[in-house]
Amino acid sequence: MNPRTTTILVVIAVLVALANSSLYVVKETEKAVKLRFGRIVAPDVSPGLHWKFPFADNVRKFDARVLTLDAEPASFLTVQKKRLIVDAFAKWRIKDVETYYKATGGDESVAHNRLANRVNDGLRNQFGTRTLHEAVSGERDQLMAHIKEVLNATVQESLGVEVIDVRVKRIDLPQEVSEPVFRRMKAEREKEARELRSEGLESAEKIRADADRQGTIIAANAYREAEDIRGEGDAEAASIYANAYEKNPEFYAFSRSLSAYRKAFSDRSDILIVQPDSEFFSYLKNKEGAEQ
Repeated sequence: MNPRTTTILVVIAVLVALANSSLYVVKETEKAVKLRFGRIVAPDVSPGLHWKFPFADNVRKFDARVLTLDAEPASFLTVQKKRLIVDAFAKWRIKDVETYYKATGGDESVAHNRLANRVNDGLRNQFGTRTLHEAVSGERDQLMAHIKEVLNATVQESLGVEVIDVRVKRIDLPQEVSEPVFRRMKAEREKEARELRSEGLESAEKIRADADRQGTIIAANAYREAEDIRGEGDAEAASIYANAYEKNPEFYAFSRSLSAYRKAFSDRSDILIVQPDSEFFSYLKNKEGAEQ
């Protein structure tokens, strides 16, 4: 390698090193401040390609996206002096990068710790003015909105961050309180179940009694209709018999006698004792079958 080529390579290396130490890029998802000998000279560097003085300027970059603060569960007292274990989280982001850098030194863990303390203080103040029911279900949204408003009134000026949302993940009762509460809830549910069963049995008895009553009424109506039909049939049959008897009384008497003979002599073991001149055998005394 000749001296000229070596010189060119050295110049290129120097230029690359100079460009690398003079140019920097800020992404869309970042916020940055430029320091000159430790003093802020550009408090909020916009995204894009920028330059700086080598060895004199220093650029600190921070995450500008929405971050999550998952606070440790803490114990709070309600206005009724009921202790609750509250597990909450907050969504936040950097709003004023200069204030954020001055307050935390650019350390995200410091920002998390300070913001967590503020969130716990806000939760403690809000739970301390509400009952257990209001804190758990009645005014949850209102409580969270008020906490966010109070936090933003302080942390924007002191930390340079904006709290986007505060939410409660879980609210538990302490162990020494949970067992009596659960036993009371179980007793209340069992009482409600017994009342529902009693109401069901009462309704079933009413339905069963009404069904029996309707069945009796239907059977009585059916029996009445059957008796009416049977009576009409018997009347019609009697009328037919009467008409037939009027047309030929002799044949009717003969037919009835034959029917009586058939029933009387159907069993050979029966003994019938009658007088010889009885009217029962009037049609048997004459070979022509005429009544004597």
